[in-house]
Amino acid sequence: MKKFQKAVLCVVVSLALLILSSCAGTKTDLNTNTTGSDSGSQPFKIGVLQLVTHDALDASYKGFVDALKEAGLQENVDFVIDYQNAQGEQANCQTIAAKFVNDKVDLILAIATPASQAAANETKDIPILVTAVTDPADAKLVNSNELPGTNVSGTSDLTPVKEQIELLKKIVPNAKKIALLYNSSETNSLFQIELAKEAAEKLGLEYMEASVSQSSEIQQVVESVVGKVDAIYTPTDNMIAAGMSTVALVANEAKIPVIVGEEGMVSKGGLATYGINYYDLGKLTGKQAVDIIKNNAKPAEMPIQYLSEFDLIINQDTVEALGIQIPEDLLAEAKMVKTNIQ
Repeated sequence: MKKFQKAVLCVVVSLALLILSSCAGTKTDLNTNTTGSDSGSQPFKIGVLQLVTHDALDASYKGFVDALKEAGLQENVDFVIDYQNAQGEQANCQTIAAKFVNDKVDLILAIATPASQAAANETKDIPILVTAVTDPADAKLVNSNELPGTNVSGTSDLTPVKEQIELLKKIVPNAKKIALLYNSSETNSLFQIELAKEAAEKLGLEYMEASVSQSSEIQQVVESVVGKVDAIYTPTDNMIAAGMSTVALVANEAKIPVIVGEEGMVSKGGLATYGINYYDLGKLTGKQAVDIIKNNAKPAEMPIQYLSEFDLIINQDTVEALGIQIPEDLLAEAKMVKTNIQ
């Protein structure tokens, strides 16, 4: 009888060991600080939701991926990415966000404010990192930018709006009235436009609002301000950024300088900006993702991060098209670019 009991015990122990060994290939708890390449765990699944294709958002995505790789994480080994582009449609954002939740991704990267809002509305459990969002708190994504308190954290692309308006006045010193061009549906744009109004008023500039609600309206709205304003200001607005070549086509022909929110818009024909580097912004977000992947960091406890350096970017082709003179002190510090429309 004792021999039989010992035999049964051996069988039970063997089965237990077999079960434990078969579990070794499942996803490792993030608290163990291990990754797929050295633990046999499944790759960390990242769903990327990008609102639309334009230079700034594309650069932020590239920076994000490069940050993961620079941290020693290997794509398709330690992490896999499901990249989805909503093509500028809010309904697509919602569909993609729902797909990520259904697929049980481990992390969502949302690029631009509408994409971030769609992701945050879809899940309160999956960690979400946002980037290219002007003010996450104003967009109702977090309780505060200092202490998010939700499943959302990330990076802000808040640009120096006041300095951009001052730049407009330096380049166009005789300007009396400007147009504020933006998409009225983008929370991030509304936030920046209010800052632009304050800055314009302090400089004694009159302003008129030139808002659009869909990309097909851009040309008509820009044409409507010709002869009424001395310059145009547009912030880091995703719809305008995607349609910047249209803005430049109309404005430059009418000899109206356009001061913009970021470098990609300058490269598409805008005159100038004080802007952030979106590739660097994406890398900053990627470092937050590394902290989540390796250390199980919680978005609720991760402050929204910002870039503190800004570059003066001027489009040489646009300067020539407008026939204007850039002050020497600005030329001395500026990065000059050419128009690049693909």
